Amino acid sequence: MAERPSMNINLKQLRALVRLLEKRNVSDFEFEDEHVRIRLTRGGFVPQGGAQQLAPAAFHFQSAPVAPPPQAQAPAAAPPPAAAPPAALAAASDEGISYVTSPFVGTFYRSPSPDAPPFVEVGSAIRVGQALCIIEAMKLMNEIEADSPGTIVEILVDNGKPVEFGQRLFKVRSS
Repeated sequence: MAERPSMNINLKQLRALVRLLEKRNVSDFEFEDEHVRIRLTRGGFVPQGGAQQLAPAAFHFQSAPVAPPPQAQAPAAAPPPAAAPPAALAAASDEGISYVTSPFVGTFYRSPSPDAPPFVEVGSAIRVGQALCIIEAMKLMNEIEADSPGTIVEILVDNGKPVEFGQRLFKVRSS
């Protein structure tokens, strides 16, 4: 058996996704971003009649790291930069930064109701299990909770806007 590559996947989000796919009788799902590729397929069997039927709750997980896009090389005659390159500055400022991502497709809401204050604002200190937002999916309101303590650095989605599975919702500085 081939060794699985190491990756950082939020298992709570993955379990929620599998439950949603099972509930909606989805047999095949694939997601890819710059860091990981995930493919979930639900196994089936072919009965004597020949038509495939899905076996309940038999998802198979397959993932692979995604290779970064090739980078163009700088010309040899380019003058040296006067200051640190922007990528180095971004890397230095991104230390301790993590992202809260959407566990499924739906609509993003910052507060529990239109007339209520938002769950969090930029600069809010958060704790594990604290509600950060609601994602409405299939007419179900799902509270998205913090997995780790920290401070909200940026809210990446506008209230009432659609979100995709794995889309970044909040930028958080770990505490």
